[in-house]
Amino acid sequence: MNELRSLLERGLFSLELHGHGQALETLLRYIQEIETWNPTYGLVNASGQDLVIKHILDSLAPWRMLEALLAECDQAVAGNAVQDGSKNSTLTDIGTGAGLPGIPLSIIMPSRRFMLVERMGKRTTFLESQKTILPLHNVEIIESQAERARGPHDIVIFRAFRPFSELKLFKSIWKNLRPGGAFFAYKGKPFNAKLELAGMVVDPVFAAPFSKAEIHDVWVPFLEEERCVVIVRKPLL
Repeated sequence: MNELRSLLERGLFSLELHGHGQALETLLRYIQEIETWNPTYGLVNASGQDLVIKHILDSLAPWRMLEALLAECDQAVAGNAVQDGSKNSTLTDIGTGAGLPGIPLSIIMPSRRFMLVERMGKRTTFLESQKTILPLHNVEIIESQAERARGPHDIVIFRAFRPFSELKLFKSIWKNLRPGGAFFAYKGKPFNAKLELAGMVVDPVFAAPFSKAEIHDVWVPFLEEERCVVIVRKPLL
């Protein structure tokens, strides 16, 4: 565990996350929990250094972009007079699986509310345990298919999820996305993301917003593979 601690600590420092209080200890506990549950529950196909780099640091790598998008969406949320009186936009992680990227992000963003949506009961059992153990006071676990998760959503994030070309799925999620909200999608190679987006501009519902989609390169510490995020905003009515 000392080796993983050093790796994670260096990764957080590279991402300028070294000043986030107990984040290191909480993330290490989360990693330990994944490795304990993984043989039985099959949460992720990684362990040790690969788990730290390809899942934890990968989840955290675009945090500055996400914070900028949150600040932008906060204005839209306030303008829409959210019923609970909050002026802070929330994040919905669909198809979260083992809680990625939602749990690592919730650890470094304790003032933000996260809803983790997962359809598989055994994974929601793991997620509920993490909410108690870590603990995660800003997280809500929802056992549901992504398209049936109650809305409206402010920002929908997803990683290692379905391609945008599954139109029926994403139209259902888009319908539950608040005007002024956005998709924040973790993707692999930027070139592949461009091809994926190109196929969306012929759809009458998605043509306008997806033609304005942004692709941003993402650097993940210690990872040589290409990563990017795709941001698609839903226009204000």
